[in-house]
Amino acid sequence: MSVASQADGSATTGAAAVAAAGSVPTSGSPGGDWPAMPASVDGVLCDAEQATVPMYDDGLLRGDGAFEFIRCYAGRPFTLTEHLDRLARTCTTIRLPFPREQLEAEIAALLAWAGRVFMDMRIVLTRGGRRIVILEPYLDWPPAHLAFVTDSPRAVIAGAKSLSYAGNMLAKRLAGERGFWEALLTTPDGRVMEVQQAAYFWVTPQGDLCTPPLSEGILDSITRRVVMKRLAVEERVCRTVDALAAREAFLAGTAREVQAVGVVEGRVFEDAPGPLTLQAIEGYRREVEEQLGMSAEELWGTP
Repeated sequence: MSVASQADGSATTGAAAVAAAGSVPTSGSPGGDWPAMPASVDGVLCDAEQATVPMYDDGLLRGDGAFEFIRCYAGRPFTLTEHLDRLARTCTTIRLPFPREQLEAEIAALLAWAGRVFMDMRIVLTRGGRRIVILEPYLDWPPAHLAFVTDSPRAVIAGAKSLSYAGNMLAKRLAGERGFWEALLTTPDGRVMEVQQAAYFWVTPQGDLCTPPLSEGILDSITRRVVMKRLAVEERVCRTVDALAAREAFLAGTAREVQAVGVVEGRVFEDAPGPLTLQAIEGYRREVEEQLGMSAEELWGTP
C-alpha cells in the first residue's frame, strides 16, 4: 500500500505496513516505546541516533544525492505526493535512481511504527544507493531576522533538492556572523531570491502580496504553492530596496509553515506578524485540514 493512499485517509495497520516494507524494528514497537528520532535505513526501522551507513558513499563524500522534507500531522504526511513528485524530478536532474514504490512502503512502515506523531520527515537518497527516512521533532520559528547575502544560482541543478547544501549553510553562517539568523539570498545585481530554506513573500507599500518568480532560480516550494493557492499573490521581481520598503514579509517552507519576518537588515517590522501574514497562516492551516480531513482542534488545538 502506498503512503499516498494512507495520506488521503485510508488505514494501514502497523503490522501490515512493516510487512510491506519487509523490515523488523530494531528498537521500540508500533504505537509504543519508539526512539526520539525514529528512522528507516534501507527498510530497517531503527533509532536515527544509532543508525549507520557505509562511509564510502558519495552521498557523504561529495554531497551527491537527493532529499525531501515533509511535515507530518498525527502520523499523516502533508502533500506527500507533491514532495515525492519533486524528489523524482530531482533524481532525474542528477541522474539518480528513484525507487518510488519501495520508498513509499518504507515510509508507510516508519509512520505505522511511530504512530500519530507530529514530526517532520526527512527523506534522503544517496549515490551509494542508501534510502534513509528520519522523523525529527518540530522546531520553533519566531519572527525571522534576515541579512542579505549575495549568491548566484547554479543553472545545472536549478530546482533540484540535492544534498549539496554547503553553499546554503555557508550563507546562513555569514548572516550569523553579522548578528542575523538567516540569509535572504540576493543575486549580484541586487535581486532577492529566497531564504536558504524557504520561499520569501513581501507586501508592497500599496498592499500587494508578492513573491519572486521561479525564473529567479528559486526552488519550486510546495508550501509556496499552498500560499499562492489560498491568497492572491503576484509573482514579481524583488530588489533589495523593495524588501526594505515592504509593509510586512513572511517566509514559507515545510518546517516553518508560514513564518513572520521581524527584521531585514536595518528594517524592523514592529508589528510582525502582519495582517497578510496572519491570512497566510490561516490559509495554510485550512489547506492542511481539508487535505487530511482533520479538524482544527485535532491539528492546532483550537476549535
